[in-house]
Amino acid sequence: MNPLMPYLARMLASRQLKRVKRAVIEARRRLARQPHRLDVFIRVDDPYSYLLMQVMAEFCQRFSLQPHWHCILESPVDMYPEQAMWRDYAVRDAAQLAALYQLDFPASPADLSQAAIASAASQLLDCPPEAFASRASTILACMWRGEGGPSPRELGAAQRVQLEKNQRYLQRLGHYAGAMIHYSGEWYWGIDRLDHLEHRLIDLGAARRSGERAYFTRGYATFCRGQAIDVTAPQCPLVLYWSARSPYSYLALVRASQLAQHYNIALHIKPVLPMLMRGMAVPTQKKMYIFHDTKREADKLGIPYGFVADPLGRAVERCYALCGYAETQGLLQDYLLSFARAVNAEGIRADSDRGLRKIVERCGLDWQRAKNLLADDSWRDWAQKNLEEMYAMGCWGVPSFRYGELTLWGQDRLGMVERAMLSSPSVHRC
Repeated sequence: MNPLMPYLARMLASRQLKRVKRAVIEARRRLARQPHRLDVFIRVDDPYSYLLMQVMAEFCQRFSLQPHWHCILESPVDMYPEQAMWRDYAVRDAAQLAALYQLDFPASPADLSQAAIASAASQLLDCPPEAFASRASTILACMWRGEGGPSPRELGAAQRVQLEKNQRYLQRLGHYAGAMIHYSGEWYWGIDRLDHLEHRLIDLGAARRSGERAYFTRGYATFCRGQAIDVTAPQCPLVLYWSARSPYSYLALVRASQLAQHYNIALHIKPVLPMLMRGMAVPTQKKMYIFHDTKREADKLGIPYGFVADPLGRAVERCYALCGYAETQGLLQDYLLSFARAVNAEGIRADSDRGLRKIVERCGLDWQRAKNLLADDSWRDWAQKNLEEMYAMGCWGVPSFRYGELTLWGQDRLGMVERAMLSSPSVHRC
């Protein structure tokens, strides 16, 4: 790893740099007397796009905005290494997210055919911009419920050209996925990231009413505020599938540790190899979005992030080689927290003995003993077993969680784990 990379990452993650960029963009907008423009990209068969469209009409009424709607049909294959698994998981996840915000998502969604998707796309492309938000949710509702009618519409030649144009525009702006909102140089994914956009627009004075507050905060606003006594026996352990390289895993480990401690439940951490180390591609465009998204999520949650010393390769292997030793000492969680904080927030290079020694010793482990274990690669067996377990429960990426029969993916789903613990812990059999 280039020794200058942590410092470059820290500069790119700087809050001051972000404020300057935003100030310049806002000054240009004001000088040009332009409205607050949103570019909203809706992928027709994406369940998160359906949820987003259910809230966008009201969202645009709350703020002074000029929305521009863009339908797309596909996302680049290399951005979704397990497309079939992603689709299955996204449908399950969308149903839970819909319940959280009292939105619609069918309990038994239709098995979408290409004809149904094309018909919905044709209808969306014909919607007038001023009525798009309200009509789109109706069109997508019919598609997901299999109520497209006996005479599905076909895409015309001009509509296909428009879809291709929308796809190129999305890529030119710097993204690849559906359910994305682009506003003044930054991206916001689905209803999960609308809180960031809400706060930004409120700070800019774009709210139509005084005292406007962020609404899309249910995933984290009450995190660890319940009483431990509220969780009754039998208590399932919280299982975290984790990667030493994943920045989202870093946030998840910090918050899962908080959750386990607050409610006095066991936390089982199961490391897996990073995607790149198991032959899966992570394109640069995707890596940069994850970096910046992790930074704003970390800032929101009060977790330091940005001084990143990428541990890909040797540093990950050295980290995993010591997991067994840390576990025998009852310090696995402390050790992985120390490692994750070091490589994500302190610029410590874990591929060096100097860096790894600091990580090891500050969590209470003995460096001389640890150093003698670094050549042991028996960890590969349990890392592979953990990966197979994760795939078996329908997840392919980290961080993923299991709490009884509940399986979730993403650090921003820990609030749902907490709700499951508090609402009906007995239904989640261990």
